[in-house]
Amino acid sequence: MASSSTGSGGDHLAKKSDLLKSRTRLPTLKDIAIVEDEAMDADRLKATLRVMFGYDLELRRAATLGSAIDLVLQRKPELLFLDDVLKPSDDASQSIPFLRRAGYDGPIVVVSGRVNRQRRTALLEAGATDVIHKDDVDSVRLTEALQRVFSKKDTAGAED
Repeated sequence: MASSSTGSGGDHLAKKSDLLKSRTRLPTLKDIAIVEDEAMDADRLKATLRVMFGYDLELRRAATLGSAIDLVLQRKPELLFLDDVLKPSDDASQSIPFLRRAGYDGPIVVVSGRVNRQRRTALLEAGATDVIHKDDVDSVRLTEALQRVFSKKDTAGAED
């Protein structure tokens, strides 16, 4: 006889999310923006973030730099993931200053398919908080990136 479970898949996801957050000491996030022009890449990132933070998390998506600026002006997210190259010609190192001028001062994690030392340095100098490779969009790599992001934020807050 199969064992019966009174919990739903959502209950299981919430427990897994709580366990992950307690293990990694990540803050509880409620609002994350994803700036990504490819629906499949955005959906992959969304699914991973749902595993990490559960369904209480609001995930807002913009497919262009213009819609990302509108999204930020509407309500500033706690964290923003930015695709390195948005079609037709927006590059993250050029997009970040626009987002900053729009008033977004939170962490920006650039997701790039072409990360190397030189590119990472250029993106960090442009104002990115962290950079990860598109192939590294999984709960382990995102957790590592977010730990770096929020340890930088804590360190910066302690210096103020």
